[in-house]
Order: sequence, then structure tokens, then C-alpha cells
Amino acid sequence: MIPRDTIAAIATAPGRGGIGVVRISGRDLVAFASALIPRPLESRRAMLTAFCDAAGQPLDEGIALFFPAPHSYTGEDVIELQGHGGPVVMHQLLQRCVELGARLARPGEFTERAYLNGRMDLAQAEGVADLIEASTALAARAALRSLQGNFSDLIQQLASKIVALRTFLEATLDFPEEEVEFLTAGRAAEQLATIRQQLEGVMASTRQGSLLREGIHAVLIGEPNVGKSSLLNRLAGEDVAIVTDVPGTTRDAVREQIDIDGLPVHIIDTAGLRETEDAVERIGISRTWAQIEKADLALVVSDAAGADDAGSRAIVERLPAALARIRVVNKIDLAIRPSGRESRGAEDWVWVSAKTGAGLEQLKQAIWDRAGWHPAGEGLFTARARHMAALQAAHGHLANAMAQTRHLELYAEELRLAHEALCTITGEFTPDDLLGEIFSKFCIGK
Repeated sequence: MIPRDTIAAIATAPGRGGIGVVRISGRDLVAFASALIPRPLESRRAMLTAFCDAAGQPLDEGIALFFPAPHSYTGEDVIELQGHGGPVVMHQLLQRCVELGARLARPGEFTERAYLNGRMDLAQAEGVADLIEASTALAARAALRSLQGNFSDLIQQLASKIVALRTFLEATLDFPEEEVEFLTAGRAAEQLATIRQQLEGVMASTRQGSLLREGIHAVLIGEPNVGKSSLLNRLAGEDVAIVTDVPGTTRDAVREQIDIDGLPVHIIDTAGLRETEDAVERIGISRTWAQIEKADLALVVSDAAGADDAGSRAIVERLPAALARIRVVNKIDLAIRPSGRESRGAEDWVWVSAKTGAGLEQLKQAIWDRAGWHPAGEGLFTARARHMAALQAAHGHLANAMAQTRHLELYAEELRLAHEALCTITGEFTPDDLLGEIFSKFCIGK
């Protein structure tokens, strides 16, 4: 349903700043603006003006911008008031907009209106939020490509090919007297195989895009005093965790997000795992195991002087079987041995020194490999779990279609379902409750 009311919000971050922006979107805002701004607005031209209250007294002075429909962010008339960035001034301007009939915008409502008014599809709209939330420069560039429609173009190309195949199939079903052999005359089997192959390529890129957006959650675990906190500090490039020679210094999880050559890694330094009578330390150890259950990757740190001792083996044996792990042997500077990396069955072993930085590049590469991260440079776009689920569903329906070569009605139905699954990505077939969930996670004013 296309909205018809007027919305307003402060579009800049909370707090004080040099500039603050109040954004307004609605239909026919010229009259609205005349009650707020003493000068007539000019389309797409920055204008220095006062912003006035109901008595005509200035609330603030700043820049007014008017973007008439349909050539605006939301597809409606949009006014942006750029004033002084103090909380009191911004809230006074916003309150004046409410007095004039606007209502406070919900989180993401401006972008939701852009989607509903056909200014962007749903995948592009999600790219807006991903760009704002990007935690690395590579993630920001990938989100911008999603916003610009790169991901949507790939989906639309696949959808168009499925539609063409469905069209040929429907003609076969409607005119059987023509004796068109669907699977041979139209090279349908070959076309379907090509579509599946292209879909699998998009799925591979989407998995990379999801990693780029979500990152990987890794936990540093091991016995006390093996250098977990030192390793976190080395990876982060700053002292984010306290390091002492006293065992059990880390009592609670220390979280840090780091950028490993474009891949966001949410890394958690945890309490050393050991038997202890200290009540506070025991709580920390319990929380460590809780973090392990939620992690994507375990970095099991040990001392080079006893890398595979009974304590380390006991920790590894207790890890969830499906949890990817890297055995990190630290303090090689004390053991006087070189850095290196070795694959031992399901585990990678990496020898490092958190003190000198030796072996850190090999550890980063091991994290990349265990995460399944294969950066494709400037071709990446961000993706979400729902995109991956939709692509997986479409792939399954195409596989079912290939198994229904003797039942063309079932073949046609599987193609329809595959097409519908793809279209949920761009929003052509998207339930309203899903839209509410997606846009509710945006920031207010966007």
C-alpha cells in the first residue's frame, strides 16, 4: 500500500554536531514548507533561510533543500532542513514539523517508501542499511554495489531466463497438437542446466557477500597464561585486553571487531580454561563455554613449551564436533622455533609469536580459509541470510524440475516456485510482515 501521510525525522546521529538534518517526506509539501520557511522553495537548490515557529519567529537558520516528486529519495516530495546540530534545536524543528501535520517516522520508513514507490527494489534497500553498518572498507564498497543494483541485476537475469523457459513450456502445454517435444526441440534440458550453473555461481558470490556483511565470530580459548590476550591485542593492533603474568587475569569475555584484510572478524578473548576454586573465575569459565557454543571458529591457543599437553587436548576434545578450529601455538620466540602452518586432519596448526608478530600473516590466512573467505576484489556485493535461503530454495526447485521430465505440469510448477523464490530477494513477492522486520532494523531518518 502506497503511504499518503507526511513523515519527519532527525536524520543525523544523536548528540551534538556542526550540522543536524531534519528530513520530511510526503505529498505536495509546498504548502507545508511555506508555514515553516519564509521564502519560496526552489527545486534542487540550496537556500539559506530561517526556520520559523507558529508565530513566525526563527527557531534556527540554515540550509533548506527541496526535492520534488518523483525525483527524490522516497519518490515523494522531500524537504531537508540542515540546521545547527544541537539536540535542542533539532527537536524544536522536529516538533514544528509535527505541529504542521507530519508524524514521526518509523525506523527505515524513508527507505521503505523508496521501495514502495519503486525507487529501489528490496535488495537495494537492504544495501542502504548495509552501507551504513559496514565495518570494513571492503564491506562498504560491496554494500554500495548492492545499493547500485549489482546483486539485483544478477537475480533479474536468472529470473528472466526462468520466465523464458516457463513461456516455452506453457506453449507446449497449451498446444499439444503441435507435437512440440519440449525437452528436445526447445533444448529445455540444456537451458535448465545452464540456469542452475549460473545460479550456483550467484550462490557462491552470495556466501562471500554474507561473510562480508556478517563477519565471522571467533573465540580465543586455552589454558591461562598462554597469551590469548596478547594475541588479541596483536590482531587488533592496539591494547584492548589487559595482559599480565598472573593466571586468570581475564575473568569475562573481551570483545573486539577487527578487519583482517577486508573480512570482519568478531573476536572474543575468554577466561583461561582450568579447574579453579575462585568463584568469579569459575563464572568466567562458564561464560567461555557459552561463547564457544555460539562461535563460528575456535582459536585454541597453547604455549610452544607444551603445545599438545593434556590440558590442551582436553579442551579440544570438549569442543563441539562441528566447530571449525585452529590450533595456535604461541610464544615461539621463547621456544626458539620458526613460525609456520601445517594441516593436521581437520585442524590447522599455526606457530606464532604474539610478542613479535611472527606467524600472524599465516594465522590470518588460516582464519580466511576456515571461514571460507575467498575475496573477489571489486566484484563483491553484500548479502543476507534471507537471500541465501531464497537462492537455496530456487536451486532445490530447479533440481526438482530436472527430475520431472515426464510430468510437464509438475515441471512447470517447480519452475514457477523457483521464479517466485528468486523474486522474494528483490521484493516482487514479499510478505508485509517480512518488510516490517527488514525496515525495523534501519536507523530512524533513513
